[in-house]
Amino acid sequence: MEKSTITLTRKIQLLIDVPSDQKNEMWEKLYRYQNRCFRAANLIASHLYVQEMIKDFFYLTEEIQYKLADEKKDHMGMFNRSKTGTTARMVFDHFKGEIPTDILGSLNNTIQSTFSKNKADYWQGTKSLRNFKKDIPIPLPVKCISKMRYDEETKAFCFNMFAIPIKTFLGKDYTDKRVIMERLLKEEIKLCTSQIQLKDRKIFWLAVFEFEKEEYFLKPEIIAEASLSLEHPIVAKANNARIDIGSKEEFLYRRLAIQAGQKRIQESIAYARSGKGAKRKHKALYKTDKLESRYVSNRLHLYSRKLIDFCIKQQAGTLVLKNQDDKIGIAKEREFVLRNWSYYELQTKIKYKAEKAGIELIIG
Repeated sequence: MEKSTITLTRKIQLLIDVPSDQKNEMWEKLYRYQNRCFRAANLIASHLYVQEMIKDFFYLTEEIQYKLADEKKDHMGMFNRSKTGTTARMVFDHFKGEIPTDILGSLNNTIQSTFSKNKADYWQGTKSLRNFKKDIPIPLPVKCISKMRYDEETKAFCFNMFAIPIKTFLGKDYTDKRVIMERLLKEEIKLCTSQIQLKDRKIFWLAVFEFEKEEYFLKPEIIAEASLSLEHPIVAKANNARIDIGSKEEFLYRRLAIQAGQKRIQESIAYARSGKGAKRKHKALYKTDKLESRYVSNRLHLYSRKLIDFCIKQQAGTLVLKNQDDKIGIAKEREFVLRNWSYYELQTKIKYKAEKAGIELIIG
């Protein structure tokens, strides 16, 4: 049976909402949690790998029977608790009192799930065991969030996270983040286990929300066909209607102009007035940092939204992306196209918007 819900992730900046003299203490707490997550993740992955490969490591004979299960539930089991509980108890004991067990439990479940999906590749030697880095996101279970509300004075959504007072920073917010947070307070949507990312002394909440799929009067027998090309980002047809979404001049040439501007800035850095070291010389370059990626992301969101709106207007319950494998292959052969045309990213954005609208997507 098809699920009636869909999960979407939104990246929201958070600010620590305490007096200045207490902020260092809160930052120290968050960085301690991140460090323990980093260490715990690598320990869990290592233990899981050893459990799965124990027969090869110790060169056990065929007569020795063992199973990675609880001995109380399976007479061949070699564990004194469940398989999931082995790594969970290990990190609980290892980091007792240093980090909430809810965080470790969520981290353990995530790594166990990812490991199970990839273990066949580990056995065949086609993939190496994942190595977690120090900037690992901190899991944020729902039970670690409390007192969520909207503060009229600060015009921000406030809540406690790991007993740390937090408020959101949405800025001008040209997206749907504010609407989603308002719906969350009204309990119209559900918050799932999320993550906290610490980067450049900033806090980002990778919030995961569960939505009911939008209901439209779509007909599965009506098929919309779309193709991605260099002349027009998307060309779509349904019934007797056709739409060209975007153009080369709008997307590609603007992107090349941004690249050329950044190249000119890089070349002129050597002649910039010094006085305060590299920061002073690179000031102009910092202003254009990620300008291209932000522009591309914005355009692709717009293009994919227009495509889905076209399908809804035509009542098309099925969307076919034609000849995508051939086009991606051509793009890989041509460095210019691969560098400047985001086939895969556009395809990904179309996929999740189609799923949200209840449209079946077929990639040909």
